[in-house]
Amino acid sequence: MKPLGPIPAGYAARDGQLAIGGFTARELVAQAGGTPLFVYSRQMLDSRMAELRAAMPERLAIHYAVKANPWHPVIEHMKGLADGFDIASGGELTKVLDAGIDPSLVSFAGPGKRDAELDAAIAAGVTINLESAAEAERAIAIGERLEIRPRLAVRVNPDFELRGSGMKMGGGAKPFGVDADRVPDLVRRIVASGADWQGLHIFTGSQALDAEAIAETQGNVLDLADQLTREIGHGPLPKLNMGGGIGIPYFSGDTPVDLALIGARLAERFAHLPETLAHTRLCIELGRFLVGEAGVYLCEIVDRKVSHGETYLVTDGGLHHQLAASGNFGTVVRRNYPLAIATRFADEPTEEASVVGCLCTPLDRLADKAMLPHAEVGDLVAVFCAGAYGASASPANFLGQGPARELLV
Repeated sequence: MKPLGPIPAGYAARDGQLAIGGFTARELVAQAGGTPLFVYSRQMLDSRMAELRAAMPERLAIHYAVKANPWHPVIEHMKGLADGFDIASGGELTKVLDAGIDPSLVSFAGPGKRDAELDAAIAAGVTINLESAAEAERAIAIGERLEIRPRLAVRVNPDFELRGSGMKMGGGAKPFGVDADRVPDLVRRIVASGADWQGLHIFTGSQALDAEAIAETQGNVLDLADQLTREIGHGPLPKLNMGGGIGIPYFSGDTPVDLALIGARLAERFAHLPETLAHTRLCIELGRFLVGEAGVYLCEIVDRKVSHGETYLVTDGGLHHQLAASGNFGTVVRRNYPLAIATRFADEPTEEASVVGCLCTPLDRLADKAMLPHAEVGDLVAVFCAGAYGASASPANFLGQGPARELLV
């Protein structure tokens, strides 16, 4: 038997079934017209942002990292919650503009931006987080051609990283950002070009649950921003994007991050900022922490079989929609995500079973030898923590399966 990850707080049963937004799993499937189905909860999105704001210093702005979930209704809902939006492609630029988001609230990071993407972002008035000196020259030239003063910031590759992060984005050789020792000269070039200098973006890692490590890294980010601003010699720093890093529990043994500790440490640092940062606009960018636990993936059991004494529940879903839950999205050792039999949510587990998808590959596994209530064909399976890096980060067209339905309730 292999343990399942912890089901996020906020989910309950109604009539024995998993309920989301006041609707049972079967009601949601009927409303959407079938399975597989991603369901996102407005109430969970709202409460997560409220929880975060209550813990963080009032001065700290909260940005939504669109890559976590770029579905239009989710972006539209986050428009009323977040202070800014961070994008990583021209496609995401189109999505935020289509949602009516003010371009001045949008920043664009990511290596390998094409000229057409820079052109569209500069024309719209979006801030470009530059990843290299060459990208800076291209952005400056495009601004001159368009006769627009481009809004430019520099993404910094620091010499430190976020301890315990699931994905390290800074420290050592990286395709992301400009090495810290090269930043001052680049910023002076940007200022001399007449561009609208917007500040620094320092992103070190993601999916960390260690509050002490996150607070330590945020302190290091503030120290580095102060050092670089003094070396640049162009007055106070206009804006500092401190990155993200706050994760959510996926696996057995994971515990929620201590937001109160992070907020208290930040408040202490904010109370004693150096003059270089005294009037700086400070923000963090978060994706999965804001939307991950608000999403559930529902699929239907289409077959129940026993092979060599092991029970398999075969569903109409799978890794083509939930690549991360299958263990094929950067996981070294496969562990079970939070999962339940949605139509028997109030029942006690009575059997060991593996939940697999409909794809013709042994990689398509949603739960491995998990203790679950006895389930039959027609029952619904719920995979939790499905609000981030699910529908848009999975190979929906693998084996011609196509995308899942999506619903915001």
